[in-house]
Amino acid sequence: MDHLLAMRIFHALVEARSFSGAGDALGMSHSSVSRQLKQTEATLGVALVNRSTRHFALTNAGERYHRHCVDILARIDAMTESMTDEREHPVGPLRVTVPLAVGTLELPAWLPAFRLQYPDIDLTLSCSDQYVDLLAEGFDAALRISSAPLADSSLMAKLLTVSETVLVASPTYLSHYGLPRTPDDLVTHRCLRFGGAKGPGAPGEWIVSGPDQQAHHVALHTGFTTDAITALFSASLAGAGIAGFTERTVRAELARGTLVRVLPQYSLGRSHYYALYPQTRHVNPKVRGFVDFMAEHYRAT
Repeated sequence: MDHLLAMRIFHALVEARSFSGAGDALGMSHSSVSRQLKQTEATLGVALVNRSTRHFALTNAGERYHRHCVDILARIDAMTESMTDEREHPVGPLRVTVPLAVGTLELPAWLPAFRLQYPDIDLTLSCSDQYVDLLAEGFDAALRISSAPLADSSLMAKLLTVSETVLVASPTYLSHYGLPRTPDDLVTHRCLRFGGAKGPGAPGEWIVSGPDQQAHHVALHTGFTTDAITALFSASLAGAGIAGFTERTVRAELARGTLVRVLPQYSLGRSHYYALYPQTRHVNPKVRGFVDFMAEHYRAT
């Protein structure tokens, strides 16, 4: 027996004081209400309605059962309303892991807008370029950057945007060492390498592609390698050399002129930005809000 349905029908019966009235309220026939009452009484093993009188009357057991019905139905309705509110107005903690470049150089600019749109989400960002197991580490979602489309996994993956990985340097560096004209010119320059990169190419080279659709393998004279994107960013601004970043990461600096595109017709490939989250039948409203916000942000910029 569906106990929840039985309680709703019995409560409607008590409220209407008649089988026909309960049926009208629930969109059911008189006979269906009567049949459900008999089934409920048989399951409980007690009579709920006194059938020896012309007027509708509850037995003592019926009175007690109805009080329980009212209490349980009120709790269920309150819970349902609360879940609906949370779906429409996400609330509570949300743990997200993101790459350092995104967490330190991109997200701060749009975080106020996220807080304005979702004031009741308590967002915790973990910024790291190390691989993190979402489920094992207790994260709700992740943003990852890949040089190629992600392979199938146990996680849901939503492509947010694709950005070129561009070469940049500060005006100070270029004034001292000149502007390279071809990929081969990079061999004579001081190049700054991100040691955490997992893209194609040997550790000591860049693969540069351009209008000719050919891949140019450039042996690097680095002198500086780091696995911290923030250190690479600071070194680039300070004039230490030429470095590669996703165009989104350095967009503000390019606009201000504190960094300049080097070999603008060429790039180090394309970077795919993905939002990842566990596969579930119903996506957590907080995760859905975060992912939708990110997708809209990247579409608009």
